[in-house]
Amino acid sequence: MIKAGVIGATGYAGIELVRLLLAHPQIEKITVSSVSFEGQNITDIYPNLRGFFGTNYVSGKNCKGSGILVDADTAVTESDIVFTALPHGLAEKYANRCINEHKKLIDLSADFRFDQDETTFKKWYKKDWEYPEVHKESVYGLPELNRRKIKDARVIGNPGCYVTSATLALLPVLKNDLINQDPIIIDSKSGTTGAGRKPSMTNNASECSESCSAYNIGAHRHQPEIEHNLTSASGRNYGVIFTPHLLPMSRGIISDIYAPLKSDIQDRLETSNTEELINVFHNIYTDFFKNEPFVRILPIGETPKTKNVRGTNFCDISVHLVHNNTMLQLISVLDNTVKGASGQAIQNMNIMYGFNETDGLGLVPAAF
Repeated sequence: MIKAGVIGATGYAGIELVRLLLAHPQIEKITVSSVSFEGQNITDIYPNLRGFFGTNYVSGKNCKGSGILVDADTAVTESDIVFTALPHGLAEKYANRCINEHKKLIDLSADFRFDQDETTFKKWYKKDWEYPEVHKESVYGLPELNRRKIKDARVIGNPGCYVTSATLALLPVLKNDLINQDPIIIDSKSGTTGAGRKPSMTNNASECSESCSAYNIGAHRHQPEIEHNLTSASGRNYGVIFTPHLLPMSRGIISDIYAPLKSDIQDRLETSNTEELINVFHNIYTDFFKNEPFVRILPIGETPKTKNVRGTNFCDISVHLVHNNTMLQLISVLDNTVKGASGQAIQNMNIMYGFNETDGLGLVPAAF
């Protein structure tokens, strides 16, 4: 049993962490921290958590913490593992302290997503690293790509939500060198929680209701992270055209990905028949992910729906051939607050501590 601290517990990613940790069989205590609401009880801000902190009003048993929001330093002191769900550029000092005190840290911002590449981080996030040595200890936390490295890591950079949906969909064809290096088109759409809890005109209900709009075309910070992953997975450089959109729903991401196949693909796969080709690609995907507990490859002809992964750590993927069999279309869906953030962070924690990878994440999707 271990003690967990959540710094930034009142944001959307932070509160999902708290929700999932409360149900985790290996967590004995949760310390919650918030700058904005320090001193208050988290159950006053999120009433859905009433009865899960302090003394349980049903069983009379003590729960996994008081629920009182403390300062960040106290959260580190009282924890074995710390989750930082903060704005970009604020996690390094906590990671440095955790390393010095032989604790572990998982960061949900972009601070540790680029390995040793400070130049790319500075270009896109306009910040310098304050503790460069800490980054030598960090590992990029996509389990399906870096599971072995995650196991021995002390600091994890949790991937971005769009990045997870795109990378998981592309991993099998990257690993098998089946697509060429022409630009891969990634068209993604996210629910409003992806914009965070702070009110803005963009995610105001009256502005986004009954509307879908693109934003940050060619300038979204997840694009370099996607490109970084494609290179890490394949050893080759791929161009990416990434366009994110905002959907009028609270959570969920759907990504349509168009990957140009290599010109000799039919010779390599020894068939030009459309039905046979799609079966080959489908088998490649099912075989690649056969041991992954949270990736589900849909039957041929089906397409994924965001509602089927809502509130869970699943990523559903479908595989299609288009453009006269010269292009692979991949469709992936996930919950941006779970597999795209907090659930993936807990999956990483499970790997780091040698727990069952599905501990605390055995969530059954609601049917409606």
